[in-house]
Amino acid sequence: MHTNLSPFTLPPTWAMQVQSQLTDKERVLAWLEIDLNTQLHFASGLVVITNQRLLSRSSTDAIWQDWAYRQGLILTRRDHSGIGSLELVDANSLLARWRYTLSNDITANHLIEHFVQQLSYHLTGEPPPPPVQALCPKCQSVLDAPLLPGQEECSACSKEKHMPPSTWTLFRLWRFARPYKWRLFAGFMLTLGSTAATLVPPYMTMPLMDNVLIPYQNGKPIDTDLVALYLSGLFGAALLAWILGWARTYVLALVSERIGADLRTTTYEHLLKLSQEYFGRKRTGDLMARIGSETDRINIFISLHLLDFATDVLMIAMTTVILVSINPWLALVTLLPLPIIAWLIHVVRDKLRTGFEKVDRIWAEVTNVLADTIPGMRVVKAFAQEKREAARFRMTNQHNLEVNDRVNKIWSLFTPSVTLLTEIGLLIVWIFGIWQVSENAITVGVLTAFLAYISRFYLRLDSMSRIVSFTQKAAAGTKRIFDILDQTSSVPEPANPVHLPTVKGCIELRSVGFRYGTRSVTRDISITIEPGEMVGLVGHSGSGKSTIVNLICRFYDVTEGAILIDGVDIRSLPVAEYRKHIGLVLQEPFLFFGTIAENIAYGKPAATREEIVAAARAAHAHEFILRLPHGYDSLAGERGQALSGGERQRISIARALLIDPRILILDEATSSVDTTTEKEIQKALDNLVRGRTTIAIAHRLSTLRGANRLIVLDRGSIVEVGNHDALMAREGHYYRLYQAQARNVDTEDDLQLDITPKVEGNRI
Repeated sequence: MHTNLSPFTLPPTWAMQVQSQLTDKERVLAWLEIDLNTQLHFASGLVVITNQRLLSRSSTDAIWQDWAYRQGLILTRRDHSGIGSLELVDANSLLARWRYTLSNDITANHLIEHFVQQLSYHLTGEPPPPPVQALCPKCQSVLDAPLLPGQEECSACSKEKHMPPSTWTLFRLWRFARPYKWRLFAGFMLTLGSTAATLVPPYMTMPLMDNVLIPYQNGKPIDTDLVALYLSGLFGAALLAWILGWARTYVLALVSERIGADLRTTTYEHLLKLSQEYFGRKRTGDLMARIGSETDRINIFISLHLLDFATDVLMIAMTTVILVSINPWLALVTLLPLPIIAWLIHVVRDKLRTGFEKVDRIWAEVTNVLADTIPGMRVVKAFAQEKREAARFRMTNQHNLEVNDRVNKIWSLFTPSVTLLTEIGLLIVWIFGIWQVSENAITVGVLTAFLAYISRFYLRLDSMSRIVSFTQKAAAGTKRIFDILDQTSSVPEPANPVHLPTVKGCIELRSVGFRYGTRSVTRDISITIEPGEMVGLVGHSGSGKSTIVNLICRFYDVTEGAILIDGVDIRSLPVAEYRKHIGLVLQEPFLFFGTIAENIAYGKPAATREEIVAAARAAHAHEFILRLPHGYDSLAGERGQALSGGERQRISIARALLIDPRILILDEATSSVDTTTEKEIQKALDNLVRGRTTIAIAHRLSTLRGANRLIVLDRGSIVEVGNHDALMAREGHYYRLYQAQARNVDTEDDLQLDITPKVEGNRI
């Protein structure tokens, strides 16, 4: 009987119960596990679609309910403020309602699709289409089970995405190194020359030992001319190595600094091009760590460690050639530890690569705590949470310490092991060399030169093994940088941009819908705002007001429909060019660290002092600015902390006035100030809205009485439209919202009485 169940296994707590309700020919097609009851309390339940009916039961129901497919039966879904709702209705009444959290929204849509297919089959006799294999939306591979709600990729994709960074990632840095390829080539040639110069002294010890020192011990006088020649050669080689080494280090340091600067600039510029959606998913501290510490790490790797690595490779290669040319058998003995060292490097490299990526992630968490706490220090102190924040930082820092300890445990074992192997190799050379001297196969001078070369050989080998650590750190940092650079904006620039010579300010929303992840925020919004008209957006929190503003500003792109400016789709306009025509005044104005004048002129950096003062006068900010210690040259402080809320708001209004936008958006510009300050701001806003197309959101509904029209939103849809007096006379949704605000009650609870749209099709 198990074959009657869904191919995607039912929850274990429900499987036997569902099986007991199925008839012989009945099979489960889809199911949704309910996690809320009708009172919005957490409770378990199940809705099942079979090929014959809809079944349902909650944990509090004594029996299963079922509805056979019939004419007039409709299953719909809706969502609001993180809660989804399924409603089963017929022509006469509401038959059932199920509530769930939006983590189950994808499954709910899947359930409705099967319901519609089976209902159509029972009414028309036309069989539903064959089941489509579930595919991963990213890699298009067939899934053994459907993705979890909110999951956008399968386990294979996720595994690939979170794989430790490969060393090959470093080759992607060539994109930034290409402009400096000739300097890099010069640095390589200098490295080659300096390395060759350092190999001359050991080679000259052979004739110095065999032709001068050993004959002297045997009673022959020292040839001073020969000694001077050899010592001059040693000094000349050392001097040449020093000059070439200095030039090499200087050239490559210049190149690495420029590569690091280009990397930081490119990453930051790319961040600025990404949409607001990307920043909503990232932590500020993490992004700061990537652009700051990661690029510094890459820079140090290129300027120091990569240079050392190249020198080591050249030194080992040249030394090997010289050793083989002197005595092949002694060279073979010298190279015996190499395979073991190479195996150790291979084993340790993978562990270090994974470990260093974890270190980077944890360090970003440490930075995140600082980025959260320091800007919010006023709130921390106001709520006396210093100990709590200190404990949070201590815990994160301790986690960082533990991860570093695990990496260091591996590294601390690896380095001494390589040193031990090199010492053993040197001992083997001594044993074999002494035996060769005793057999008169080589001279003492040859053995002395060999030992000098071997010391340098193993020193470079040990240095190369240490570079493994720095290489894996740089690879981890490079991956995190390119994770940013590989991101594409969800608000792309148009392929064939349209340029508007002038903007009149006519805004049209045509059947606009927007989904954030799996959650539907707005649906079928159609609005036309004429040039110079002021429109107010009204509704309780979560009704979609700010979403519409964000869509008009193109911080996000619509998922359905289109937004037009003067008849042109805003997606066909260059983003920066389009936004220059929009003035935005937010509920919480953001000021940069700098002077008052610089903040006012942010949107127009070339503005003259006269233009800045004129904008400040129109914003009713000139008087309080003159009372500041340095007037317009006074510092606003970080995020405008040196100013009051009302003063910051008037600065932001002056900033919007200065760019003279055709479209103005006021997002609850007076909601966070007192009544006296609100009057001052309102005077400034009166100057600002004059002659401009204005969209205003206001917490206090009384401030929107002067709007030409009020658009009332509820749950992402338009429910009413009209001016204040007309809407109050209608005694509908706006009337209840206004009365509820006057009574200072929860407006959303008060408005649950009637949510039926009063505007047909949400169109105006």
